[in-house]
Amino acid sequence: MDHLPQEAFKPLPPKNAAQNSVSLALLVGLPSVIMLVLGLSYASRFIEPAPPKHITIATGSPSGAYISFGKAYSEILARSGIRLDVRSTKGSVENLALLADPGSNVDVALVQGGIASKAQARDLKSVGRIFYEPLWVFYRGTQTVTTLSQLAKQRIAIGPPGSGTRKLALDLLGANGINETNTNFLPISGARAAKALASWQADAIFVVASPNSALIKKLLQDPNLRLMSFAQAKAYARRFRYLAVLELPRGVIDLVHNVPAKDVQLIAPVAALVVRKSLHSALVSLLAEAAQEVHAGDGLFQNSGEFPKATDPIFVMSADAQRYYKSGKPFLRRYLPFWMVVLLERLIVLIVPVLTILIPLFKIIPLIYRWRIRRRILRWYVKLNDLEIDAESRPQENFARARMVELNRIDRTAKNLSVPLQYTDELYALREHISLVRERLKRMASEPNAPQMAPPVSAAPVR
Repeated sequence: MDHLPQEAFKPLPPKNAAQNSVSLALLVGLPSVIMLVLGLSYASRFIEPAPPKHITIATGSPSGAYISFGKAYSEILARSGIRLDVRSTKGSVENLALLADPGSNVDVALVQGGIASKAQARDLKSVGRIFYEPLWVFYRGTQTVTTLSQLAKQRIAIGPPGSGTRKLALDLLGANGINETNTNFLPISGARAAKALASWQADAIFVVASPNSALIKKLLQDPNLRLMSFAQAKAYARRFRYLAVLELPRGVIDLVHNVPAKDVQLIAPVAALVVRKSLHSALVSLLAEAAQEVHAGDGLFQNSGEFPKATDPIFVMSADAQRYYKSGKPFLRRYLPFWMVVLLERLIVLIVPVLTILIPLFKIIPLIYRWRIRRRILRWYVKLNDLEIDAESRPQENFARARMVELNRIDRTAKNLSVPLQYTDELYALREHISLVRERLKRMASEPNAPQMAPPVSAAPVR
C-alpha cells in the first residue's frame, strides 16, 4: 500500500453546512410558507371588519315611547363603548324610509307592527318583537261605539303622514269602508289630538301608546271621554295577522275609581326592533341584549320574559339575535370587555385554518428533516456498497489499489460530514464500515488470489 497515488490521501474540502441548511430550509420552509399564506388568504374572506363605534337609531316623536326606549338602548350600548345616536322622527313609516336610504346613516329603527310590506322587509332583519302597542280609540258622545264602522262621516284624528298610527288607522278604517271621501281625517296626534277631542274639534282619536303613557292615563281619567271596546277584536286579529287581542280588565287603571268601568277589548300591533342586513353581527347581539334588558319585565299586557320574541311575521329574524335569546351572552362576553371579545373572535377565524395547516406540518417536518439528514449518510453507504461489489468481481491487485483511492475519498467525505448530534451514531457506523472495507481491500491487494468470504457491507438500516 506504500505505492498508492498521493491523490488517495489528498484532503477533500469540508462539506458546506450552510449550504445544507439553506437547501433544507427551502425544501421544508418554502412549501410551508406557501401553504400558510394560502390558508390565511382563504380565511381572510370570512373575517368581518371591526364593528363601528357609532350607529344611529330612528325612533319617533319627542314625546313618544319610542324615543324613551331609544335612549335606554343608548345607555346600555355605551357600557360596551358603542355610541348610539337617537334620532327623533314622525314615526314608523319614516323610520322604514330612513332604513332604506343608504345616505340616511340610520342603522336601527323601532317599527310598529303591520307597517312594512314583504318588499320593504327584504333588506332588513329583525332583532325581535319587543312590546305590545295597544290601539286606543277615544270618542265623545252618548252613543256606545263598539265597531269602527260607527265612526263613518265623523272627524277622526289619525295622526300625521309618516306615523305608524295613521297607517294602522287607514288600514282598519278602510276595511270598514271608511275613507277620506266619506270621513274627515285629521292629521294630528298625541296631545294635540287629545286637546281637539276635549274641545269638540274632533269626534274620535286614534292613539297607539303604552298604558303607562301619561297621555293615556289622562284620557282614561277624563269622565267626558269614552274608550272604545272592540267587539270584533278577534276578527281584526284574524284578518290582520300582525295584530294581537288584549283585554284591559275592569278597574286595572284605578281600583278606587273603577277605571275602566268595565272590561275593554283592545287590539294591538307588536313593535319590532329592525336593523339593516349590513349591520355588524356583534352590534346585533348588543342590541338584542339591550332589548332584553329593557323589555323583558312584566307589564299590564305582558308577562315577565314574554318579550323580546325571537320570531317575526314580516322581517327575517337575525341569527345573532336568535342565538342571544336562546343562549344568552357568549362565553367570552361574560368575562371580557366587548372590544376584546370582538378582537378574539376575529383572530379565531384566522387561527383555526392556520392550525389546520400547521399541525400536519409539525408532524411532517421532523420526518422530512430526518430523511434529509440520513440521506447524507445513506448516499455514501450506496457508494461504499458499489465499490465493494466492484472490488469482489475483479480481485486483481491493481484494481484493488484503484478502489482504495476512491475509498479514501469516501472516508475523507465521511469525516467532513456535518450532522446533528443525535445522528452521529450512524455517521460513526459509516466510518467503521469504511474501515472494514479498507481492510478487505488491503488483503485483496496483498493476496489477489485469496478467497473473499465476507459479504459486502450493506447500508445502515433506516430508523
